[in-house]
Amino acid sequence: MTDGTKTLAGVACGVGAGALWGLVFLAPELVGEFGPLPITIGRYLFYGVLSLGLIAPRWRGLARRLTRREWLALAWLALAGNTLYYLLLSAAVQTGGIAMTSLVIGFLPVAVTIVGSRDDGAVPLGRLLPSIALCAAGAVCIGWQALGGPESGRSGSQAVGLLCAIGALASWTTYAVGNSRWLARLDHVSAHDWNLLTGVVTGAQASALIPAALALGEGRHDAAAWGRLAVVAAGVAVLASILGNLLWNKMSRLLPLTLVGQMILFETLFALIYGFLWERRLPTALEGAAFVLVVLSVTSCIFAHRKAEALGAHA
Repeated sequence: MTDGTKTLAGVACGVGAGALWGLVFLAPELVGEFGPLPITIGRYLFYGVLSLGLIAPRWRGLARRLTRREWLALAWLALAGNTLYYLLLSAAVQTGGIAMTSLVIGFLPVAVTIVGSRDDGAVPLGRLLPSIALCAAGAVCIGWQALGGPESGRSGSQAVGLLCAIGALASWTTYAVGNSRWLARLDHVSAHDWNLLTGVVTGAQASALIPAALALGEGRHDAAAWGRLAVVAAGVAVLASILGNLLWNKMSRLLPLTLVGQMILFETLFALIYGFLWERRLPTALEGAAFVLVVLSVTSCIFAHRKAEALGAHA
């Protein structure tokens, strides 16, 4: 396969992964009669069962090699990267809308880079100032749209949605940095098996949340509603968690790291497209400006890494 063909195939995989991952923002609207808790439980029950099925042949050997410290790490990584993250994201979508939520989550690459800037070999924070400035400008656009813009008719609900979206951003940033650090120190468990183990632990957490959902009255729905939830939860688990991750991993092997980061933007783009189609409207001026700033912020962040790599190569 030539370099040009590899790049084209890699970009196609990145676009496909973004299109599938964007569906997680639409799911809470498709089953709007349910709150964030049952939506999260449904998605991760299916994901946990699928992960367990895939890892079952190697389960005994893996379980013997894991220490108590590693099981605890899996527990908090599953909480931060899956359970808590999707609870907050679902709440943000249902109270603030898909567009606002996806724009906030679009800053993930920059947030992860800033938090990880103190790690060995990381790009110095000073080189990230243009990216941080663009990120701040985009955040102002998103905040104004959600809280003070003329299009916002539900300022209280929008404020709650914005806070939930920021919480989801912080939760997944914590997961991304922590998971990366754990993968760097693991030498007896493959990255693939670690991800499947995270899925199994997430499924266990989802099971533990069922009593809480029932106590909150989330079980009072008819059979048709439960059927819709099951279809949506299974669809998101298979399409986003399994196939989306598969395409992303394949893309990561075909593209250079500096290009991989840019592919994350497709998740935000497709989430926005799904949101505007669902709401049957065009983006507002503030939403359009925020998206442009998200793109510029992430792109400048990648450029800072590329420049640092070039300087390192010539050192």
